Amino acid sequence: MSGIIYTTTGTRERGSVQSYHDRSLINTLAPLFLNKTKHAVDVAGLKKAEQRTAIKFEGQDIEAKFTIGFEVEKNQLHRGAVREYELFCKFERDGSCGYEAVTHILPLLPSGAWRTKVYDMMHKAEKIIDDRYSPSDRRCGGHITIAIDGLSGDQVREAVRKNSGIIYALFKKRLSNHYCSYNNRMQSYNECLNWHTKYQLALVKGGCLEFRLPSRFESVKQMMRRYELFYEVVNASVSGTSHEALLKKLKPVIVSMYNGDTDKAEEVLRLAKLFRTYILKGEVHQDIAPYLSR
Repeated sequence: MSGIIYTTTGTRERGSVQSYHDRSLINTLAPLFLNKTKHAVDVAGLKKAEQRTAIKFEGQDIEAKFTIGFEVEKNQLHRGAVREYELFCKFERDGSCGYEAVTHILPLLPSGAWRTKVYDMMHKAEKIIDDRYSPSDRRCGGHITIAIDGLSGDQVREAVRKNSGIIYALFKKRLSNHYCSYNNRMQSYNECLNWHTKYQLALVKGGCLEFRLPSRFESVKQMMRRYELFYEVVNASVSGTSHEALLKKLKPVIVSMYNGDTDKAEEVLRLAKLFRTYILKGEVHQDIAPYLSR
């Protein structure tokens, strides 16, 4: 048995560019929940601890407890590449960049057969994701939305807050960007002194948390590494893994992000600890001050 197979829906509107947030198409273009399977083969080989933390079994249904979604902003979309993909729920015009491709709600999984199928969807959409085909510039962002089964958006924010320093360190140059610069310590409404209804670094949206900080997507490889990053952050936050252990697990991911440059990776990991202290205590070390004061 091959397990779950992801296919397109045949919905014409999913394969064409629509106006931004066209309310008449909300139901037609609603994202699909791709985090369920009926095939045990999809989770075969996962460690028992991984299954306990990240997978829920209900009768014949198997569900990923963690989910993730990506927004891919582009200046242009490759000629002939706009069609329905298994990965994307819709294409929209975007006022800040040009165009935006939004993924379905994806399972956020440990390494294994099911994650490989998610990566396969990314590879099939490379002409949308890769800058080689669909170019982007610094006006574009790469918002990433996560959810955890059984938790509200505020609870997700509180759960991952203590482990989000690595996200700050990777995308430190965007900390001063107006569109994601508010509530930069990921605090609750009552605690935050610089609140904004939309342009927060990590915005609670119902049962989800949207990280607006990540930069644009330039390649499929980059999307895969960010997927791995967020899996480890979410998993550590739920399982109670220490921050030191999290950074140790993330080191090979960060090294890959920097194409094998271990010095750059070590610097990011060092800054992650300083940003964590800032998030939790408000202490601004001199090495992160320039990114927070612009």
